[in-house]
Amino acid sequence: MKPNSRDFFDRSLVWFRRDLRADDHAALHHALLRSKQVFCVFIFDTAILESLPRHDRRVAFIHGSLVDLDQQLRTLSGQEDTGLLVRQGEPTACLQQLVSELGIQAVFTHHDDEPYALKRDTAVKGVLANLGASFVSFKDHVVFERSEILTQNGQPYGVFTPYKNNWLKKVTAADLAEKHVKPSAGQLAPVPEALRRPMPSLEEIGFEAVDLAALHIQPGSSGAQLLLKDFVKRISQYQQTRDFPSVKGPSYLSVHLRFGTVSTRRLARLAYPLAIEGVAGAQTWLGELIWRDFYHQILHHHPRVVKQSFKPIYDAIEWETGKEAKQLFAAWCEGRTGYPLVDAAMAQINQTGYMHNRLRMVVACFLVKDLGIDWRWGEQYFAQQLIDFDLAANNGGWQWASSSGCDAQPYFRIFNPISQSEKFDSQGKFIRRYLPQLAALPNDAIHAPWLAKPLVLEAANVTLGKTYPMPIVDHAKARLKTLMRYSVVKSKSD
Repeated sequence: MKPNSRDFFDRSLVWFRRDLRADDHAALHHALLRSKQVFCVFIFDTAILESLPRHDRRVAFIHGSLVDLDQQLRTLSGQEDTGLLVRQGEPTACLQQLVSELGIQAVFTHHDDEPYALKRDTAVKGVLANLGASFVSFKDHVVFERSEILTQNGQPYGVFTPYKNNWLKKVTAADLAEKHVKPSAGQLAPVPEALRRPMPSLEEIGFEAVDLAALHIQPGSSGAQLLLKDFVKRISQYQQTRDFPSVKGPSYLSVHLRFGTVSTRRLARLAYPLAIEGVAGAQTWLGELIWRDFYHQILHHHPRVVKQSFKPIYDAIEWETGKEAKQLFAAWCEGRTGYPLVDAAMAQINQTGYMHNRLRMVVACFLVKDLGIDWRWGEQYFAQQLIDFDLAANNGGWQWASSSGCDAQPYFRIFNPISQSEKFDSQGKFIRRYLPQLAALPNDAIHAPWLAKPLVLEAANVTLGKTYPMPIVDHAKARLKTLMRYSVVKSKSD
């Protein structure tokens, strides 16, 4: 059944996914406009859960955000017997059951262009059609999506800057307008007593408890609002502070954007007018939001990038393989490369599930161009570790580092991990935080301990090869090897 824009439904169901908030929410907004009664559901998808470790920060964040969302819905309705239905299982089966039990005529949700999500939604549409129910989906996760921004020839952009220029030219107040959520009395429907279930604990869905507070993470819209309130005071300095990991420069909203506990439109509404006024920090930060849109439209138009290079010629590169490659990769994963900034960054992601954006570039370039490891290995490791993991952005960033993607770093431009450390952590504050065994080294020795004089190492109680590893690769030699490795690209493009 294909819904008409004028269709009105007696009972609808809003299916929350990566949009865990009750404000500025497109699907909930439209469901309330077009329905007499609205129910809300979140489904813990077992196909996804089964692939995750039992101690998973993302699941803990989602769980905490659902508790927050449930309370938001109860507050909106003014009734304690409303709130969020939470189910665990295969989405089509769960929705089929709820549609039948509640007499649902339409399921409202948001677009999701990840390959698994597209396949899942196709199956859901079929099941709903057989039940005589509509599947109504809206844009919400980005400002512009899919084919909304195209070149003059009607083609998707493959380069960021012209995409950004067109984005800025196209955007209007209507694109950023809030999708108000204002239910009338009784419109957020009470859950029938037979279907009421308490919010399951993490243990009940098969996961271990995670102390998010110890990681300084507050889930849900309430957590997003606190971060946003703080960032508003700092946004004008964002351009100057964002690249230094020991400085409070980023917004730290990436996980909230990933799971939709804050509206992308709201963030753009904040940044856009300041950017127009010429506030450099806001201009740079708005550019980061536009990058999100860009990578999502790349994934939509070129789904092959999930496993292949955006620039196919780069798939001809021969990466390191075998036992030695696996050992080098393990050293990178565990922060045992002997390059302090790289190791500190890997300690950060392993301990907290977060990594500073500048460091994501540094460690990715080190893996690919110093160690000669396939970018897909690193991409998958980030996918396992990052609490803010987003397929489109993660893939785009790793392809940038490997020079195989959109706006890629030129293959001959290879980050020097020592100079990156000296430039962006000059006083070694970040390194000392995550590598306390190097804390006593002076600033001029902490970026490359193996170059320090023996007396300096002894005074700092650093024994190379014991308390801290020697470098697993010589950067100068690795650089030459990488240029040879990438020569296949140059020869095929000539």
